[in-house]
Amino acid sequence: MKALVTGGTGFVGTRLLRLLDSPIVLSRNVERARRAVGGASGRVLAWDPLDGPPPAEAFDGVDVVFHLAGESVAEGRWTAAQKARIRESRVLGTRHLVEGISRAERRPRVLVSASAVGYYGDRGDEELTESSPPAADFLAEVCIAWEKEALAAEEAGVRVVTARTGIVLGAGGGALGKMLTPFKLGAGGPLGNGRQWMPWIHVDDLARLYLHAADTDAVRGPMNAVAPNPVRNSEFTKALGRAVHRPAFMPAPYFGLRLLFGEFAKVLFASQRVIPKVALETGFRFEFPEIGPALQQIIVATAA
Repeated sequence: MKALVTGGTGFVGTRLLRLLDSPIVLSRNVERARRAVGGASGRVLAWDPLDGPPPAEAFDGVDVVFHLAGESVAEGRWTAAQKARIRESRVLGTRHLVEGISRAERRPRVLVSASAVGYYGDRGDEELTESSPPAADFLAEVCIAWEKEALAAEEAGVRVVTARTGIVLGAGGGALGKMLTPFKLGAGGPLGNGRQWMPWIHVDDLARLYLHAADTDAVRGPMNAVAPNPVRNSEFTKALGRAVHRPAFMPAPYFGLRLLFGEFAKVLFASQRVIPKVALETGFRFEFPEIGPALQQIIVATAA
């Protein structure tokens, strides 16, 4: 499998690159991407997703495209300008990538494009599979438009998978990187009443799931990229407290987080009981299906 990767310098992208043989990486930051690729083990080409399609040479001999690039939704307050960057980096960036795929002399056979469980919005205890309808809030509207641009590659004969990704947990960054310090200080706790469902996935499982999607012809369209056992926020909090051997009982009120994060606080309190039906039905085996062992492995890896 010869792969082309966007977003290869990110938390998930760097894990994915470790599983690929001599990938081609598209990046705005060529030097950083070269460090992520690891010298001669891959090739880096400059590309700004907002400027237009990638260079034609990027697709030479490529079998699969992994499209992970996009502005972080968790950095800074959601001002009008930041929301525009979040949307354009995904929607316009994907449109330009698909334009490049469509123009390629030899097109890749599959595009695995990141999406997010934000597609579903805040749904309480409802069990959500890939066939569940979308919400109507900002993140859901971004995900709908994002996936639409990716699915346009089907018109060029490319199989498309849109990976609706949950909260990614792993050593060295991601969501857990921001949580560990207060928990290690004994100041961690649930968000509000802690009853909201958290759709999570270990970063190693996520990277393997992207490969599964690329290799499995039966995977087409939306695929929930989450562990098979979502947990309530209170359960996650207790598991993380046990993993770091600290109490975790100090609740974080919505009002305080709203002042700190603005509109993004709604995302932190959203309840999404997402199930990876497509992954399970197509034979994917999770190495970390349960939150307790996943967090224990991450804490050990973080300390190493």
